[in-house]
Amino acid sequence: MTQTAAPQVGHLINGELTGSTPRAVHDPGRLDDVVAHVAVGDEQDVNRAVRAAHAAYPGWRSTPSAERAKLLFAAADALAASTEELAPLLVREHGGVGWEAQTDFGLGTGVIQHTVSLLEDFLSPLTIDDEQCSIQVTKAPRGVAAAIVPWNMPVVLTMLKLAPALATGNTVVLKPSPFASAALTLALQRMAAVLPPGVLNVVHGDGDVGAALCRHPLVRKVGFTGGTATAQKVLEATSPTIKNITLELGGNDPAVLLDDVDVDSTLDGLVKGVYTRSGQICFAVKRIYVPRSLYTRFADAFCARVDELVVGHGLDPQSSFGPLNNEAQFKKVQDILDRTRNSTAQLVQLGRKLDASTWENGYYVLPHVVKDVEHSAPVSCEEQFGPVVPLIAYDDEEQALAWANDSEYGLCSSVWSADPERGLAFAERVEAGSTFINSHSFDSLDPRMPFGGIKQSGLGREFGVPGLSAYVEDHAVRRLK
Repeated sequence: MTQTAAPQVGHLINGELTGSTPRAVHDPGRLDDVVAHVAVGDEQDVNRAVRAAHAAYPGWRSTPSAERAKLLFAAADALAASTEELAPLLVREHGGVGWEAQTDFGLGTGVIQHTVSLLEDFLSPLTIDDEQCSIQVTKAPRGVAAAIVPWNMPVVLTMLKLAPALATGNTVVLKPSPFASAALTLALQRMAAVLPPGVLNVVHGDGDVGAALCRHPLVRKVGFTGGTATAQKVLEATSPTIKNITLELGGNDPAVLLDDVDVDSTLDGLVKGVYTRSGQICFAVKRIYVPRSLYTRFADAFCARVDELVVGHGLDPQSSFGPLNNEAQFKKVQDILDRTRNSTAQLVQLGRKLDASTWENGYYVLPHVVKDVEHSAPVSCEEQFGPVVPLIAYDDEEQALAWANDSEYGLCSSVWSADPERGLAFAERVEAGSTFINSHSFDSLDPRMPFGGIKQSGLGREFGVPGLSAYVEDHAVRRLK
């Protein structure tokens, strides 16, 4: 495994790299390895970044939309050109495998390109003309937008905020996760180089930096992806200044197999939906509901397929998935496994270690399947955010629907059926922001679909026109004749 020098990564404020007292970032798969040294910011850094964005806002807002689009296409090219160099660094930061990091960069590039392609039609004014008056409704940017992103898929989750914000004329201050900030920031530096200074700024740090961003009076929009508990703090911090907010939060996504399903055809899709990124995806499959008549057959086939998975460092091409990202997440998953192990359910450990000699030097967890588990069990009701999934038997379709909807979350879901129309009829009754039929993974996403959750899975939507709409205000002008 090739080692490279650990880069020094500072804040990006008004086009300049700044920051001191860097913090070492360690590889979650080789804890002795330092991946990067990243600056740790404070409220003064936040204030400087926000004021730089605020100063750049009038010029960026007045830049013709066609020119903004041209610059953002160039920024997308810069991001795409960074993939080969920076994807391995991202793997060493967040614990994913190579194709996952490359997918992150690819999806991020695609989000920018698709978003910008919608801009001209989106910004077209609405006009109303009658005998009494003429009305024009235009879309105006909000001002300085703050973006706070997590570590699991940091590139695409950043671009889901950056692209619509910048395309519509806002300026941005971004706070990456301290667990995956180096590769993202190095890519953002290259993107910012094609934009006017101050349009795109980055400040590193912990929760205090995020809180300072959320409460800053010059920030008018906050886009946040992360946990529900942190989102509650975002709501509190933004409430005194009544900021517009988009929250994309956690999920406990159900996958429901109907009784006409071809079991064998589901296996690859469900294994990918559960174990990609070690299960650390907000819309990963978190619980699988199986007709009781198919339960034994499905459980045996599913476990056999999961048992083929190999867990190791993400830079090793033999790895199916890598370690968990950080110690807190590792302890959370271990706690769920311990509680399940001590319950009446059957906890099955599967897969194999790629290199057992390095296992204790990383946050590695083998894939687990929980059989003979109740719908009400903690492993079914809590978001595991790790490589473990419960298989829950149900007796009839109405019970499956009730259990799928019985959650405080509502991000994504899936229905698996040999009859697409039957799957659609079931999907329309599921309480979720998105429901996929016969898929449930990255492959299910489409930039033409709004993405976001209901209940405690979030507020607002990203992707496409809904994503653009989150970063503008309607401005209506009425003139009497």
